[in-house]
Amino acid sequence: MFKGFTRFLSNQGEQVKTLLDPQESEATLSPRVIPRSEHPVSRQHISDAALKVLYRLNGAGFDAYLVGGCIRDALLGKMPKDFDVATNATPEQVRDLFRNSRLIGRRFRIVHVRFGREVIEVTTFRGKPQDEHGENIAHQSDAGLLLRDNVWGNIEEDAVRRDFTVNALYYNIADFSLHDFANGAKDIESRTLRLIGDPATRYREDPVRMLRAVRFAAKLDFTIEPATEAPMHDLAPLLLQIPPARLFDEVLKMFMSGHGLATFRLLSHYGLFGMLFPEAEEAMADAAWAEKLIEFALANTDKRIAEDRPVTPAFLLAAFLWAPVAHRQAELESEGMPAIPALQTASQEVVSRQLEHTSIPKRFGMPMRDIWELQTRLPLRRGKRAFQTREHPRFRAAYDLLLLREQAGEIPRGLGDWWTAFQQGDEHEQRRLLQKVGGDPASQGDRRRKRRRKAPRNGGEQ
Repeated sequence: MFKGFTRFLSNQGEQVKTLLDPQESEATLSPRVIPRSEHPVSRQHISDAALKVLYRLNGAGFDAYLVGGCIRDALLGKMPKDFDVATNATPEQVRDLFRNSRLIGRRFRIVHVRFGREVIEVTTFRGKPQDEHGENIAHQSDAGLLLRDNVWGNIEEDAVRRDFTVNALYYNIADFSLHDFANGAKDIESRTLRLIGDPATRYREDPVRMLRAVRFAAKLDFTIEPATEAPMHDLAPLLLQIPPARLFDEVLKMFMSGHGLATFRLLSHYGLFGMLFPEAEEAMADAAWAEKLIEFALANTDKRIAEDRPVTPAFLLAAFLWAPVAHRQAELESEGMPAIPALQTASQEVVSRQLEHTSIPKRFGMPMRDIWELQTRLPLRRGKRAFQTREHPRFRAAYDLLLLREQAGEIPRGLGDWWTAFQQGDEHEQRRLLQKVGGDPASQGDRRRKRRRKAPRNGGEQ
C-alpha cells in the first residue's frame, strides 16, 4: 500500500480491547504510534491554513493534532480537502489565539478559524461526562440522545468519543507521527467501516451516525462491518428526533459529493431514506417510475460532479419530490381542480410535510417549485410561448427533469426530443418545429379562447 505502512500493519501488537468494549471504556488507552518513516502522511498533504493553526497551537504550548477524514483520506492515497484539528486548548483559548475565529454550536462547542474561503474546524479533546457536570455542560435524553456534550478531557478520552475507527487517527504536528487508538489503520487497509463501542448505544447517542456510516461506505467504497450495520434498520426511526436543519446538511453531504446513487441505494437498503423523504418513499411503493427517476437524477448529478460541472440541490430535491407532487396533483384534478391550481396546491402540501423531516432553504425551495411549474409549461409551445419558456432562468433544469421523466417511463417520449431540437436548431428549424406543434395533442392546452369584446354602454369609450 505505502512504504513502511504495510509492514506496520503486519506487526500490530496487542489489540486495544477496552476501546471496543463499552463496559471497559473507562480504562486508559495506549495508542499505537506510527513514526513518520512508516506512514505516507506528509505536510504536502496539508493546507497552509491548517498548518498555521497547528503550528500556532503547538507554539503556544498546546497539543495539536490533525484528526479524522483528512488523515483517513491521506492514508487512502487521496488528497484531503477538509482539515479538522483536535487540541487540549479550550474553545476560549483557541479563540484568543486566532482573531479570525469564532465560537459556534451549543450542543458541541467548536471553533471555526477562517482563512479567506477556507475554514479550519478546531475541537477540544472531549472527555466522559460525570455526575458533577450540569446540564449546561453535558446532557443526555432518556432515550440516550446526546443533547449537549461539552466535557473536556484528554486525547485518549477523545479517541473513544470518535465515531468510526478510521476516523480515530491523529497526526501529531510536533513529530509528524500518527497515533492510532482503534486499529483504524488496519480497517483502512481492509476497507472496513467499524463503529467504536457498542453500535446500538452509539446510534442512540447520535442517530446521524447511521447516515455518516452510509455516506462513508458509499464515498470510500468500504464494507460496513456486520455489527455496525446490524441495528441500523431497527433504529432508523431515531432520525425523526434530529432537527430538520441538521438533516438537510447531511442530505447535502450525502448527495452532492459525487456518490449520490450509491448512497441512495444504501439508504434504501437500511430503511433510512424514508426517514428523510417519506413522501418519496411512499411514491416509490406506488409507482415503479418514481424510483427510476430518483436514480437517474442521482446518476446525472454524480456524472456532472465528476466532470466538474455545476450542480444544484434544487434539481435533486425537485426530482426526489416530483412523484408525490404529480400524484397529489392528479388526485386534485380528478376532484375538479384545474391543472395549475392543482399543481400549486400539491406542491404546497408535499413541501409542508417534507419540512417536518428536512428543512429546505428558500434559495433551493423557490427554484425547486419553478422546475415543477415549468413541467406544465413545457408542453405548451404555440406562438411565442416556446421562446418565453426557453428564456426562463430554470428552463435548463426543468428540461433535464423532463428528459428524466421520459427515461423513467412516467410520460411518453417525444416532448424532450422536440425541446432538444428547438434548442439546437437555427431560426428556420425553430419555425418548422413550431409549425408541427399544431398536430401535437400535448400542445392543445395552449389554445386560447377568444373573448368577444362587449360594446360599451351608452356609446361611450372604455
